[in-house]
Amino acid sequence: MISGDRNLAAGKRGAFYNTLEEFHKYWDRIDIICPKVIHIQGPTLDSSSLEGFENVFIHSSPWPLLMQPFWILRKGREIHQKQKFDLMTVHEYAPFYNGLGARWLWNKIKVPYVLEIHHIPGYPWAANLKEKVYRKWTRAFIKYDAAKAIAVRVVNQNQVPNFLQRAGVPAEKIKYIPSLYIDLEIFRPIGAEKAYDLIFVGRLVENKGINLFLETVKKLGVKAVIVGSGPLLESLKLKARDLKLEDQVIFHGWAKDSQEVAALLNRSKIFVMPSYNEGGPRVMLEAMACGVPVLATPVGVVPDVIKDKESGRVIDW
Repeated sequence: MISGDRNLAAGKRGAFYNTLEEFHKYWDRIDIICPKVIHIQGPTLDSSSLEGFENVFIHSSPWPLLMQPFWILRKGREIHQKQKFDLMTVHEYAPFYNGLGARWLWNKIKVPYVLEIHHIPGYPWAANLKEKVYRKWTRAFIKYDAAKAIAVRVVNQNQVPNFLQRAGVPAEKIKYIPSLYIDLEIFRPIGAEKAYDLIFVGRLVENKGINLFLETVKKLGVKAVIVGSGPLLESLKLKARDLKLEDQVIFHGWAKDSQEVAALLNRSKIFVMPSYNEGGPRVMLEAMACGVPVLATPVGVVPDVIKDKESGRVIDW
C-alpha cells in the first residue's frame, strides 16, 4: 500500500487504523509506504510492524516529501525482492507523488496497481487558491496518471466518478468500492446525556470548513465540541478567543480510538460537516449510526446517503 497517511507511523488510531483492523485478516502481509513523520524525533519508523497487527509493516520515508516518488521506488523494489507481493494499492491525490512513484515502480517490477482516489482537492468547491490549482492540475494530469493502473477505485457513487470521466479516465476503469466500514457494536445509540449542541469531528484543515463551524457557533450561541487536530488548531483557538467563544467551544483534540469518538457523538445533539470537498466522510455515517442528526454540505457520499429529511439535512452553499 502506497499512502500519504502519516497517522499510522505517528501512532495515531484514526480511520486508516480502523480499516486495517478488519482488512489485515484477509492478507498474508501488508506493507505500507508513507511519507516522513515530521514531528517524530529520533530514528525514522522504517520497517516497523504496526502495533496490534503482526502482518502489517510501516515504511516511513527518511526524506522530504518532494523525494517521496524516489522513496516509493527504492523501498518498493526492496520489499518486492524480499516479499514478491502481488498487488499495489495507491492512495492518490495532487501533487501526485504517490502515483508517480507507483508508476516508476511498476516500470521496474510490473506488479499491477490500483489507484484509490477518495476525493478531488477543490472539487466541488475550493477552500483556498491551492485547492483551485490542485483541481485544475488533477483535471489535466489524471488521465496520464491512471493509464497504467488496472483500475481506479472511488468511494462515492457520482461526484468523483463524474469528474474523472470528464477528465478522460475510461468509465470501465472506474470501480466504486465504498469505504463506509462502520462497526455497529461501537457506533450505536447508548442513551448518553447530551453535553454539546453541535459536534465537529475531523482534521483541522481549511477544506473541512472548520472556520464556518466556529462562525455558526457564534451566531447560534450554542455549546460545541471540536474533535480532531491539524495545522489550523492554534489559529482556530485564537479565532475562538476573538469571537469570545472560550466558554462555548471545547477543543477536545485527537480522539484516542473509535470508542471515544462514539462516546462524544452520543453526547452531542447534532453532527455538523461543513466541508468544501470530501471523499466520504465515514464519520458522518458513524454519527448517523449513533442516532445523531446530521447537517452536511453536498460533498462526497452525502448525496448518496442523505435521501430524506429523517436521515439528515443537506446544507446549501
